Amino acid sequence: MKVNLHIIKRIKLYLSISTVLVTLSIIVFFTKGLNYGIDFSGGNLFQLKYTETTVTLNQINENLDKLAEELPQVNSNSRKVQISNDGTVIVRVPELNEADKDKVLESLKNLGAYNLDKEDKVGASIGDDLKKSAIYSLGIGAILIVIYITMRFEFSFAVGGILSLLHDIIIAVGFVALMGYEVDTPFIAAILTILGYSINDTIVIYDRIRENLKRKHKGWTLEECMDESVNQTAIRSINTSVTTLFSVIAILIFGGASLKTFIMTLLIGILAGTYSSIFVATPIVYLLNKRKGNNMQDMFKDDDENNDGKRVEKILV
Repeated sequence: MKVNLHIIKRIKLYLSISTVLVTLSIIVFFTKGLNYGIDFSGGNLFQLKYTETTVTLNQINENLDKLAEELPQVNSNSRKVQISNDGTVIVRVPELNEADKDKVLESLKNLGAYNLDKEDKVGASIGDDLKKSAIYSLGIGAILIVIYITMRFEFSFAVGGILSLLHDIIIAVGFVALMGYEVDTPFIAAILTILGYSINDTIVIYDRIRENLKRKHKGWTLEECMDESVNQTAIRSINTSVTTLFSVIAILIFGGASLKTFIMTLLIGILAGTYSSIFVATPIVYLLNKRKGNNMQDMFKDDDENNDGKRVEKILV
């Protein structure tokens, strides 16, 4: 089963939609910024368990709201509170000095006696190091993807692939900035997951384009070959994304608040990645190569015509 998408014929429409979404995401990012969590901004973490009573999330938040009148650092927008099924409470707040830290711990005793199982502090300098490490990891991942696609296909395919990945990441980051979700280390994991997921879809389409260029219908124009290649693989990409989204949505519903940023980033990234693999990556490759000529027979010869099985002509220079 395949669809009948006219990707190249409507190239201006699809790229315009992407341009608008990317532009809006960039505007939101620079005007609103990201809500960095303790991992990146620094802060204190307290893990405790009440021994004589069972407390609820609302009780803890109400108690800390009262304290926020004296310590604005622990207001509802700055702190993060989690309660696990076994009654373990995790409280994350911005970086505090020793006196303020004692006030937070003393305030939590208003709800009953507890055991302090763990106490961590992340300094602002460590948060900056994590930001740099995150940027380096994304940059290295992008460079490796460019090298891989260039070696397997052509450099113009790498350009199309990396621009489609930037499209996905920018839209996902813009959405997180718009919603004000807390950015922590799982957010970086979500971005890296989007990179891998999206480029996988794109490479499937690239593979079909290459096979069609090398072996089939040499009388096709470049536009016809690319449209047919996308149509042959679009249903596969859509079905894969839909089944993945089912799992992501299930985790979003039942996974709890602690996974919200990770899952929502992944959700938007998968949607953007499915769109970009079909409507962005291939059109960019076409635009980079349309001046090379449209006759497939002049660009490629069948692998069967070569004893060594290697391609003797390249579509791009």
